[in-house]
Amino acid sequence: MRSEDALANIDVAVLAGGLGTRIRGVLGDTPKVLAPIAGRAFLGHLLDYLSTYGSRRVVLCLGHLADRVTAWLARGDSAGTIDVVCQIEPRPLGTAGALGYVRKELRSSTILVVNGDTFLDADLRAFIASHRLSGAEASVLCVTVEDASRFVRVEIGPDSRVRRFLDKAPGAGTINAGVYLFSAAFLDRFVAAGAVSLERDVLEKLPSGTLNAHVAKARFLDIGTPESLATAASVIAGRES
Repeated sequence: MRSEDALANIDVAVLAGGLGTRIRGVLGDTPKVLAPIAGRAFLGHLLDYLSTYGSRRVVLCLGHLADRVTAWLARGDSAGTIDVVCQIEPRPLGTAGALGYVRKELRSSTILVVNGDTFLDADLRAFIASHRLSGAEASVLCVTVEDASRFVRVEIGPDSRVRRFLDKAPGAGTINAGVYLFSAAFLDRFVAAGAVSLERDVLEKLPSGTLNAHVAKARFLDIGTPESLATAASVIAGRES
């Protein structure tokens, strides 16, 4: 599998319907996914990244300020090689609920799910290979950061399976980077169960050893706070240098 073909047959769902309350004072009426970073909208960087791995179809799970995102796409600011489908939830549905709402648009047997306010320059080909070799129905992409105080940490066994998710705590740690690979059957089960939060209602309730974990050596960016947003340009520039 070549890197540029890794996502050729995998639909991507981008969770981008959040309210962005923590950075509203900085962004105003600009949705997080359009936060200006290194001269362009964050979504543009994300789509470019997916495009390098051959992504052909991306479903945007939109909600708050969705009209700003659709207007941005209409201007032609996104990667032209990707078919971008917009689905706007009628009310806040949660991360799992949003996936349920767009389920009909996700046509592939394996689905990549990405948080719309995080970015990491991980090798997606390696992540996909890890997922397939594991035989698991669901995989989570993890990364080690110097300060895990704002993130859910992950305890991983020697078999590369998630033992449990840990409470947030200061100091270095391996965290859930908000990127997942799900089989269609796995997605259907939690959608049918009416799950609201992907993290709390689905992943954290899985039996120990169910979820495959792939730890990537990658720069990680979360634009959810003013402080992290301020560092975003240097992370993006580092990737593009």
